[in-house]
Formats: sequence, structure tokens, C-alpha cells
Amino acid sequence: MTDPTVKLPAMGEPEAIADSLARYLGSTIRELRQKHGLTIADVAEQAGISRGMLSKIENAQTSTSLDTLVKLANALGISLSKLFRNYHVSGGGAQLVKRGEGMEVVRRGTRSGHTYQLLAYDQGPTKLFEPFLITIDDAFEIFPTFEHPGMEFLHILEGKMEYRHGQHTYLLEPGDSLTFRGETPHGPDKLIELPIRFLAIIYYPTPSGT
Repeated sequence: MTDPTVKLPAMGEPEAIADSLARYLGSTIRELRQKHGLTIADVAEQAGISRGMLSKIENAQTSTSLDTLVKLANALGISLSKLFRNYHVSGGGAQLVKRGEGMEVVRRGTRSGHTYQLLAYDQGPTKLFEPFLITIDDAFEIFPTFEHPGMEFLHILEGKMEYRHGQHTYLLEPGDSLTFRGETPHGPDKLIELPIRFLAIIYYPTPSGT
């Protein structure tokens, strides 16, 4: 009896799925083989298949049986489940903002010596959070206060200041962090050492059921 071939899920166009799976398996087998410093001849011999067959598998030029995949996995020193681990995994949607490339925005306090760089944006229909890199490089007499929904997290990178939240003030130095509710009035109370740079991350409440 011949070995059964790998069964494909019944979704989409069967030929397209088969091509996608063949490309995935081929590239994964080749990457693992090269990672372990093995030649096609090495793996083919261990798996008991011809070098030509392995070359065709790696280049997605042929389908293969489940039994052959088990032998290839064993030859590569991995389990069959690990061979399929990243199949159908989302390509991801990470957003990279390089140093100095954050979007400069105008917020309350901008005219009082604050510079705001928004470090992530375009996050979908529901705003979940806003991360800012804030720089204060000019002393000023009128300290702006802020109020907003959600929670805010501050982490001091450079400089020193006293920060007010409600009726309390906190001395913040490099390495210090402060977390508080945004509805309570808050903001710098006294600038001690300039320039001051800190991360401010605002987490907004999500609608019920989201």
C-alpha cells in the first residue's frame, strides 16, 4: 500500500492551498537543514529518499506523503508538529517607529515648552492607548494641568521634576515610574533639572462588550 499523502483542509481553492502548503514545507525543511549545517545528501540519506526527491520537496515541485514528512522531521531532529508549527500563522501587523521619527503633535502644554512625539498611531477604529515621548526643555511659570479618561503611565528617562496628581506631588527622577487615573487633574508642578524626557502612555477605557 502506498503512503497516504498529507490531507489538506477543505477550505478555499484546493490547488491554491496545496501550493501554499508545499511552499511552506519546502522552505521550512530547507531552512532547518541549513540551520543544522546539513547537506541535501545528508538529510536524504537519513530519511531514505533520493536527493532529487528532497530537492523537489524543498522547491515545492512535488507533494509528499505523511510518512516521508515524518522521516524528514526525524532526519532534522524535530517532531512533525514542530514542522507545521508556523503554518497559517498570521504574518503580523507590528508598527515600527524609528528613533526621532515619532509624529509630533500639538497638545495642551505645547506652547509651554512641551514637545510631544506620538510613538504609535493608526491603531484601528477603537483607540486603546497613546504612547508619547515628551520632552520639556524650557522652564515656564504657568504649569498646564491635564484631565482625560483612562489610566496614564509615566516613566522618566532624563531630568528631574515634581509631578502633581490631585493633591499629591511626586519627585520623579530617571528610572522612576508613576501610574494614575487620568480623570484627576495632573501635570508638572516643579521643574528641577532640564531637559526632562519621559514616556507617557495613556490607556483608554474600552466600551462594554468590546
